[in-house]
Amino acid sequence: MNGVIYARYSSDNQREESIEGQLRECKEYAARNGIRIINTYIDRAFSAKTDNRPQFRQMIKDSDTRTFEVVLVWKLDRFSRNRYDSAHYKRILKNNRVQVISITEPISNSPEGIMLESLLEGMAEYYSAELSEKVSRGHKENALKAKFNGGVIPLGYRIDEQMHYQIDPATAPIVQEVFHRYAEGETVKELCEDLNARGIRTGMGRPFTKSSFQNLLKNRRYLGEYRYKDIVIEGAIPNIIDPITFEKVQLHAESNRRAPSHFKNGAKFILTTKVFCGKCGAMVVGDSGTSKTGDIHYYYKCGNHKREGKRHCNLKAIRKEVLERVVAQTAVQYVLQDDVINEIVDLVDRYQIRENTRLPVLREELHNVDRKINNLLRALESGIITNTTKQRLDELELQRNALQHGIDQEQLSVPVLEKEEIKRWLLGFKHKDLNDLKIQKYVIDSFVNSVYIFDDSLVINFNCTDGQSRITLSDVKGSVTGRNGSPVQ
Repeated sequence: MNGVIYARYSSDNQREESIEGQLRECKEYAARNGIRIINTYIDRAFSAKTDNRPQFRQMIKDSDTRTFEVVLVWKLDRFSRNRYDSAHYKRILKNNRVQVISITEPISNSPEGIMLESLLEGMAEYYSAELSEKVSRGHKENALKAKFNGGVIPLGYRIDEQMHYQIDPATAPIVQEVFHRYAEGETVKELCEDLNARGIRTGMGRPFTKSSFQNLLKNRRYLGEYRYKDIVIEGAIPNIIDPITFEKVQLHAESNRRAPSHFKNGAKFILTTKVFCGKCGAMVVGDSGTSKTGDIHYYYKCGNHKREGKRHCNLKAIRKEVLERVVAQTAVQYVLQDDVINEIVDLVDRYQIRENTRLPVLREELHNVDRKINNLLRALESGIITNTTKQRLDELELQRNALQHGIDQEQLSVPVLEKEEIKRWLLGFKHKDLNDLKIQKYVIDSFVNSVYIFDDSLVINFNCTDGQSRITLSDVKGSVTGRNGSPVQ
């Protein structure tokens, strides 16, 4: 597993030595848990109350490369002290398959913070879908006119002032070269190495990879075909590749796809960074094995056991699907009780109000301006008028409008969730299908703080006050059945 370290100190009462300490402890944690550190990002004298930190932004940008899977921080407040920024940037990282690990907490600095973050993420997905629906109406109008609708411009094209596709004379020959060479039998690996050696880059300005070639060779725009969802317009784009060559390339690609694969599909271990060995304390990691029948099975195994063998830790591995489903199921059973739900709702409500420090200040300033305006109006009604009264009233009205605009903007960018919304979101899990891996992951991310595996039991810690549950392994194994109805061991 590859990882990076993010370290930060603010200008208040902290010095360069604090960075050295953060780096040392993060590196020690990485060594204990088999994480290979490939880069470090350090912001000196920058507060975590803002995201305007050069190295932080660079780290987020670098996550697009998919070259690392975890970000190690000494504490989560090194990553961000603003829960809304934290939710936003963790979501970007999650989309790039990167997790943030606090090496000292071990999961979160506050249960209500994690709950709020999960709520914000869920609401963001909802509003994103709603916004997407509105935006898609405008995109549909563009599509009917064969106009560019955003995204990456394919290699070989440029977009003119009317937002239509035009052939780029500098890069279109590269596309033609790739298609003809692949059609004649050259492999993707050979083409990739050759183009990268010549300094040629993709439409995004990056070196060529296997996936970027697959996207290029399947792109029907090169035939002159415009597509947007269910809208297809033949001949709406200038073609770069002739139909015979394009079809030859597709047949060649299909025959290669059906060839035996030398790689196994990796499984997604949704409890990674949350599950630990109860015997030695090491992080538990994903592993796999092949049975006598050739089936691949996935397990969670103590990191020390996996790297060093039984002499360092003899904790037995546990099946992936068993552990994940039981943890998710137990979390839902524990959380979806009336008293726990009400406690969570109150905690999150208080936390989100406390988290937004700007909104109360703006409201207080607005209150003061309203008071001054009312005093002036009372003076006018009493006949107390001076040369500057009208000018002062206009100034206060402008100030009031600016403050109201600032409040409106703050409420839009940092929405405050109503108690009923929070409660409805929690109760919605009663009707979710816990066999769905996505639902399991969302439940675990939202409600589970950590899991400790022992020889005979699991201890699950929840993101609720004093929330904990112990389950025997015999109950765990008997609660999940395989395809033939027998318990999964």
